[in-house]
Amino acid sequence: MQLKLENKSDTSIKQPQKKVLIVTPNWPPVSYPDMHRARMSVSFFGEFGWEPLILKVDPNEQEGIKDEILERTIPTNTRIWQAGCIKKTWTQWFGLRNVGLRSFFHLADLGSKIIEKEKPDVVFFSTTMFPLMSLGIYWYYRHGISYVLDFQDPWLSDYYGNLSQDRKSRRNLKYKLSQVMAKFLESLTLRKVCHVISVSPEYPKTLCQRYGWLCGEQFSVLPFGAAENDFELLPNLNIKQNIFNPNDGKLHWVYVGRAGQDMALALRCLFLAIQTERRRNPNLWQKVQLHFVGTSYAPGDRATKTVEPIAQEFGVEDLVMEHPHRIPYFEALQVLADSDSIIMIGSDDPSYTASKLYPYILSRKPILAIFHHQSSVVDILQRCQAGQTVTFKSESQPENLLPQIISQLNWLLSLPKGFKPPTNWSAFQPYTSREMTRKLCSIFDNCMLMKI
Repeated sequence: MQLKLENKSDTSIKQPQKKVLIVTPNWPPVSYPDMHRARMSVSFFGEFGWEPLILKVDPNEQEGIKDEILERTIPTNTRIWQAGCIKKTWTQWFGLRNVGLRSFFHLADLGSKIIEKEKPDVVFFSTTMFPLMSLGIYWYYRHGISYVLDFQDPWLSDYYGNLSQDRKSRRNLKYKLSQVMAKFLESLTLRKVCHVISVSPEYPKTLCQRYGWLCGEQFSVLPFGAAENDFELLPNLNIKQNIFNPNDGKLHWVYVGRAGQDMALALRCLFLAIQTERRRNPNLWQKVQLHFVGTSYAPGDRATKTVEPIAQEFGVEDLVMEHPHRIPYFEALQVLADSDSIIMIGSDDPSYTASKLYPYILSRKPILAIFHHQSSVVDILQRCQAGQTVTFKSESQPENLLPQIISQLNWLLSLPKGFKPPTNWSAFQPYTSREMTRKLCSIFDNCMLMKI
């Protein structure tokens, strides 16, 4: 296998002594949510004494959209290695599209070469391609290097096992096989892990209960940082989003992010309230348009709508436009910037947290969040005074939340054009990318101390 290094070095910048090998297969120009923690951190690593070494996968072998602008956010001195991949044209005939599995052995080999040559002090896995995390224990035994895992989602989850029988039937054989693999690899990988980062406080609790050898000191709850630099860059890009016309005289309320069956409760609460209020004042709602953007991760014709069918249940489908395909990252930010208000839809899974929260706050738009009461989103929004929240429990019924949501909808309708919420930016400071990177580097420092 050929060792390929993308030459982005800047010899005028002094390199830190400590090095971290970051395994993040999705990397600009690939626009995929799981790469943003690493992408937003690389600008600050040097400030805290660390040099990031990026190990990614050939973007031409990855599905999904590409956003060339993302590459402009990467410091020019960042060193990047690109691993090969079994071509998807060879594997799609037997259903293997997952780039993590197709690149597993390529990453294992190239990662070993980097470790032998560069002598990094720690390996950091920041990806939702969870099987790749098992390379941590492989490199631990082969090279004696510590590794840190980034749990942006659950690896092994019993969420679907707790669903109704009707929803269970929607699972397929591929999903069941992936759970068998997850059960084995998660246990194996966590045996020698130095530290686990989680976006939700629920994940550490679950993992400690599942694996008796883990302890609370091995976990840190670290949400994605707020990419302030991206919003500073946005006005200079002259991006035109194609979701709606911000000058057509309507009120455009937007949600950008995935949807799914776990968000059906929050959507039913929202659409029931809209249905109720529109019956009382139909003229007022003629100017409102709701946009749900990027609701499916599936590419092409595999992307299905999950929001509009629920809107149809309540007869408000004429107000709702769902765009299931994901759009480039900076175009998504422009959608937020052009909107009048933002609607945040939460999962009925208590452990769910939304990394999209920080771009929402940075857009300086009024926010209405309908979330599970245990989600960290609720606490952060309230602490930063950045938006209004309506909370539910897993057993809640839409009718029970009707008064609260109607009150918040009327609040949104009463706001003047261009209203900016009175966000407490001092309270928001701990959630910035720089502060999250500082905490991340502190974790790396502690892993080094544990080896001494």
